Amino acid sequence: MTDVVNGVNVEQMNEMVQSIEHNPILGKATFHATTKWIAGGNVKTKIREFTLEGDEPPELLGTNRAPNAVEAVLHALGACLAASFVYHGAARGITVHAMDFDIMGELDIRGYLGISDAVRPGYQNITVSCRVATDAPPDAMMQLWEQAQRVSPVLDIIRNPVPVSLVLERKA
Repeated sequence: MTDVVNGVNVEQMNEMVQSIEHNPILGKATFHATTKWIAGGNVKTKIREFTLEGDEPPELLGTNRAPNAVEAVLHALGACLAASFVYHGAARGITVHAMDFDIMGELDIRGYLGISDAVRPGYQNITVSCRVATDAPPDAMMQLWEQAQRVSPVLDIIRNPVPVSLVLERKA
């Protein structure tokens, strides 16, 4: 019988971990997205077989068709922390019955608009509040929360600079 905890097949996860431990090259992954501008702040991004849309809210002159890019970052952070928590919880035998997040990012738009070089264009800070329903004792829940933060790729991307190569080409 397959051991599934939090919707995660623990046996498959353990096999994957062992495979990567024996052959680290298996742990390397490349992700790809293609974004096309539509109009104004509206864009469509293709990731695998999924299409994500982005737009700006009316107060930023958008048509409010979808979350904007900085809101999508908050989504990515919540999704990644949730996955990190439940996957590692499953590995520890911790069942998560429910989990939700409130994530708030504060941004000073003067940086984006180029009004002030003293203001960064990105978030000045992000606050994450997580509520979890689990039978795990409080210390085990806190250890799992700390581990989820240590291993979350999106949290790492936000906290630490990532080298980014940018290329501009004239489109025919």
